[in-house]
Amino acid sequence: MKILMLGWELPPHNSGGLGVACLNLSKSLAKLGADIDFVVPYEAEHHFDYMRVLSATRIDPLFRYGGSAYDNKGLEEKRFRVAREDRLYSIRDLQRDYCQFVKQYLMDYKPDVIHAHDWLTYEAGILAKKLYGIPLIAHVHATEFDRGGANGGNPLIHQIEYEGLVWADKIIAVSQATKNILIERYKLPADKIDVAHNAFEMPDDEVDYRYDGSSYQYLENLKKQGYTIVSTVGRFTLQKGLYHLMRAAARAIMIHPKMIFMFAGDGEQREQLVKMSAELGISQNVIFTGFIRGKQLRDIYSISDIFVMSSVSEPFGLTALEAAHHGNALVITKQSGVGEILHSIVKYDFWDEDKLASALVNIAESPALGYTLRDGIRREYTRISWDDVARKCIQIYDEVRRHKRNRF
Repeated sequence: MKILMLGWELPPHNSGGLGVACLNLSKSLAKLGADIDFVVPYEAEHHFDYMRVLSATRIDPLFRYGGSAYDNKGLEEKRFRVAREDRLYSIRDLQRDYCQFVKQYLMDYKPDVIHAHDWLTYEAGILAKKLYGIPLIAHVHATEFDRGGANGGNPLIHQIEYEGLVWADKIIAVSQATKNILIERYKLPADKIDVAHNAFEMPDDEVDYRYDGSSYQYLENLKKQGYTIVSTVGRFTLQKGLYHLMRAAARAIMIHPKMIFMFAGDGEQREQLVKMSAELGISQNVIFTGFIRGKQLRDIYSISDIFVMSSVSEPFGLTALEAAHHGNALVITKQSGVGEILHSIVKYDFWDEDKLASALVNIAESPALGYTLRDGIRREYTRISWDDVARKCIQIYDEVRRHKRNRF
């Protein structure tokens, strides 16, 4: 089966979990015999022997982060220089180039299905379906309702997202919570949407990974003195609920002073979070690592005792599975999709700062509780497989192809 994947990022040139999910899904699909061409909006080397990666433009991936799949603020204001031309492009210009590339590529290449990931690629998917009648699968890793939080998101993105979902022959949502949003907010029929939860797979470059403690000797010394390390990883945006986490951290530290909070990532809220830690009087207990990836990120997971996902709305949350793999106890919001498939975790409502603080203190002060959570989650996440997700996708591909044949 020939599949044209439309995505916005792939490791190592990814800014979040979207690229990781796309890579692992493609790898598992290839094991099932799928022939995959994957289109990205930038030019970079990708060494995958199980699929072809196609560059829609010659832009450097670093500039492409100005148009991240997760951004919604100032859509037209975000600018970056295209490597091939001495002029500025907006994200909409990049999307138009992406569509044009797909249009030209399909003049010679005729896949069985188009699999489009998130709103930035939906217009190209619609174009392919209109021009060539190729069945379209829309994969929803996050909606603009998730990204926009209480502000509701960007109207233009809502429009593109809605049109892509309406044109799609079938929709894949990464959680039941995401499916519910699509039904309630976009009024889409339930039978058009299938849920396929994400999974965890050890990256190829992690097979030989060993935590040596050299990156965080200071924290290792604090742990010997009885400190508990609490971490969170992600973009510093409204969606991630980090203001609530910072206030909960202050309450937890008042009760149990030997706690260090690591905020790994970057984003529009960074300066405000740094200021909050100072105003709350806990700056000595808070570390901001900046944007990290690779070994540095895995070292964060390895030294951490507790991982917090404080999201206001998290369609899935791959970082929770990554943290579980490295031995963390998990505390996540009830608004996080990953909680649908994990049970040995502590859940709380994103706004309930007292409950979050209490959970962190309880785990820090009870080694038995921490062990029970870590042991239980280790048994659970290993039962989740990308191969299962790929098999479900193959079933969906077959379904839309049969439907197409029956119409003619």
